[in-house]
Amino acid sequence: MRRTRWGGVVDDDLSGSGFFRVAEIDGVFWLVDPDGGRFLSKGVNTVRFDQDHIGGTERVPYAEACRSKYGGLPIWRTAVSDRLASWQFNTVGCWSDDLVASSGSQLLAATPTAALGASFRLHRRDQVFPDVFDPEFSAHIRASANLRCRHRRNDPGLLGTFIDNELYWSPDWRGTDELLTLFLNLPSRRPGKVAALSSLQAHYRDFAHFNAVWRTQARSWEELGRIEHVVAPFVRLRPGVLNDALETKANLADPAREAFSADCDAFVAVVADKYFELCVSAIRAADPNHLVLGSRFGYQPPAGVIAAAGRHLDVISFNCYEFDPGPAIDAYAATGKPCLISEFSFRGDDAGLPNTKGAGPRLATQLDRALAFEGYVAAALSKPNLVGYHWFEHADQPAQGRFDGEDSNFGMVTIDDRVYHELTKTMTQVNAAAERIHAAAVPALV
Repeated sequence: MRRTRWGGVVDDDLSGSGFFRVAEIDGVFWLVDPDGGRFLSKGVNTVRFDQDHIGGTERVPYAEACRSKYGGLPIWRTAVSDRLASWQFNTVGCWSDDLVASSGSQLLAATPTAALGASFRLHRRDQVFPDVFDPEFSAHIRASANLRCRHRRNDPGLLGTFIDNELYWSPDWRGTDELLTLFLNLPSRRPGKVAALSSLQAHYRDFAHFNAVWRTQARSWEELGRIEHVVAPFVRLRPGVLNDALETKANLADPAREAFSADCDAFVAVVADKYFELCVSAIRAADPNHLVLGSRFGYQPPAGVIAAAGRHLDVISFNCYEFDPGPAIDAYAATGKPCLISEFSFRGDDAGLPNTKGAGPRLATQLDRALAFEGYVAAALSKPNLVGYHWFEHADQPAQGRFDGEDSNFGMVTIDDRVYHELTKTMTQVNAAAERIHAAAVPALV
């Protein structure tokens, strides 16, 4: 199997454009590297010298170990880049030192995050989700995209840009709030609050009809606008195949719940469409040459959000900490767009770390981690819309916990930069065979 300098498989039927792009070949999606090779993005997140301060301190144990082992940052970059390539990885994922990508003998692709929506949310300080209806939102993200994307618009090594990471779209591990209620509870006269109220008023018109569903203490639309905290009349499960079935059953039994669910789903679909339209436009204005890779969904969002993503993105990215990513891929592939798993991992309890905080399954041994990786990636590659998978993460987290308390064995190497050989041996074998496995994927019936 002949490969390009990027690690893509040479394909005489494909031509290089100088940048990464997407292609569909016989019903199977691929990335195409700048030289025209069939490419799957096999990535690793957080490949950086200064990975993970111990929470509340200035100590970075991984950097301390690597400074002693390599002497400094430049030598570390070269060594780590060559090591990743030897394991048949071809991409440095989110939160990585992008200079690693060009420091070794094999070129690696880079996939940075622009954090457009997150930066606006922090700018406003009091919002869980960026207020996409705020007139300042568009100007802010355009300025942010110019700052974070324009300088790399001619860089062939940039695979594409993620817009954000794990925004809150609906009930998930962070809470049970609906995006609609979060917008209804914005401060008075905020554009997002006005938009939420207007959407409900346009749908119901008669306030009594609305209140029969929402059961608020207000007696008019005007009074509803003055309530500081609207409480949702129902709590929904987070989206997903099993939960969706349970929600459908509950809605059939209660017309008010069904109406509430419809209100929430309609509003979040409007928010998503506006968010993706504006963010994709901002990135493409700053950088028209590279792929827009989505916003790394933390959990499967409502169907309307997925549909909006499909209308605007080049690639839909999502994080999936399950043993089998198949159902998640199917949910996003329904848009007809290629999909990239931007984060997944498995933790081993024999690594000597607490493993008390962090996503995904805990397994007994490093061999179990290796087998789980093999099964997960094989299942993902069997899906025709899959164009990449990014492992979280390069090195283990501190036993004392990082900034958010995570203290888990997510690494391919220990915090002392010692390699987990069972895991990386399996990763090498699976990565080397990935294109062959994916080429045999069976296209979905139309």
